[in-house]
Amino acid sequence: MSGAEAAPEISVLIVDDQPVVRVGFAALLNAQDGIRVVGEAATGEQAVRLATELTPDVIVMDIRMPILDGIEATRQIRARSDPAPRVLVLTTFDLDEYVYDALHAGASGFLLKDSPAARIVEAVQVVAAGDALLAPSVTRRLIADFAARRPRRLIADFAARRPRRTVPATAELTPRERDVLLLIARGLSNAEIAADLVLAEQTVKSHVGRILAKLGLRDRTQAVVFVYETGLALS
Repeated sequence: MSGAEAAPEISVLIVDDQPVVRVGFAALLNAQDGIRVVGEAATGEQAVRLATELTPDVIVMDIRMPILDGIEATRQIRARSDPAPRVLVLTTFDLDEYVYDALHAGASGFLLKDSPAARIVEAVQVVAAGDALLAPSVTRRLIADFAARRPRRLIADFAARRPRRTVPATAELTPRERDVLLLIARGLSNAEIAADLVLAEQTVKSHVGRILAKLGLRDRTQAVVFVYETGLALS
């Protein structure tokens, strides 16, 4: 027997009103080492209840569902649980605005429903590890588009969740932290940021942690939204 401890198993709740989607995702994820589907829900209401009963690590959440949609279900789940499950929303390209709202509701990222199997597995692993799933080719377009259409609608919401400050939050960032923040907004990983700025990856990780703490943000996804909504991406 090896002396190394096995990585903790990732428990997953699948939420979608289409049985064929639930079955497909369950079969795919259960076939992976270290991932176990602990439940399925057909409505947002069921998702909220099962999230409390099953305490999954990750919830793969559809958006358009009867009784309670995935956005409100995500908001309720994130508000009721501590620690709360990580939520990965499902979408299609024609539901971009719903994805934007889901990020504000507390989702850690999103999947396109027609994503390759390997990408779906990777997405679950990424959010389970505490990171946000930021697909550069899609996420930047989503957030930039809707931040432009609704440029200041939710800044107050971010401000309400951040600790009260006597100076603008971004003024507390060092020049290097600001550089890192802008690269996060472009969807770059820590390794990519490290290469771009010629830094050690661990140094970038430390910068990211300080940025999130100073801005009162939960994760990289909120950091991306923050950058676009405050206009930093255009400065």
